[in-house]
Amino acid sequence: MDKTPTPHIGAKLGDIAPFVIIAGDPLRAKFMADKFLSDVKQFNNVRGMLGFTGTYNGKRVSVMGHGMGIPSIGIYTYELFHFFDVQSIVRVGSAGSYLEDMKLGDLAIGMGACTDSNYAAQFELPGTFAPLADFDLLRRAAAEAERLGYRYRVGNLLSSDFFYGEHPHVEKWQKMGVMAVEMEAAALYMNAARCGRRALTICTISDNLVTGEVTTAEERQTTFTHMMEVALSLVE
Repeated sequence: MDKTPTPHIGAKLGDIAPFVIIAGDPLRAKFMADKFLSDVKQFNNVRGMLGFTGTYNGKRVSVMGHGMGIPSIGIYTYELFHFFDVQSIVRVGSAGSYLEDMKLGDLAIGMGACTDSNYAAQFELPGTFAPLADFDLLRRAAAEAERLGYRYRVGNLLSSDFFYGEHPHVEKWQKMGVMAVEMEAAALYMNAARCGRRALTICTISDNLVTGEVTTAEERQTTFTHMMEVALSLVE
């Protein structure tokens, strides 16, 4: 039985494309729709979490907000995978670098996602689960970033539950080679794994936690589109 619309997404089955690009800020999703897509139709405004479906280079794609943090992205990606038959989700967002040589505006493509969240406990696994991106999406994203001449790094992200943490433990994550911190990739990768679907996270470095550098408003406007271009190149 069709279970759409869901409590959080006011769309019907078929309104959302099999390939979805998501962003924490719903206005970033609207920006992508306005800047890159043709024949755009809005499919969601529940709780202000904007979602749009259109075409990019003749291919159907949806863009949508997912909110901040693992609980929020966990809800939206669960509903997209389970109720709207979405096959691939690519998250585009910002991240703080743990590596001194990662520059502001660089792309961080998440091969894996560590986390301090307890999200995986629901699966009752007899050990520790390692959330990973889909290799084909990862491989093609790196190749496209290379082709476009964008600085990028492929590696491990930290999906943290804490934006203002009492003990951020930056040095400890650095020692394990974690390249950057964000707040959502691990839940996205776990939901995709549980559903047998595909997922990837592409972040733009907005600040460097080693050097203290922070992007300006102008830099965010001009360089944050790079991750969107790479993500859109993956649409099938």
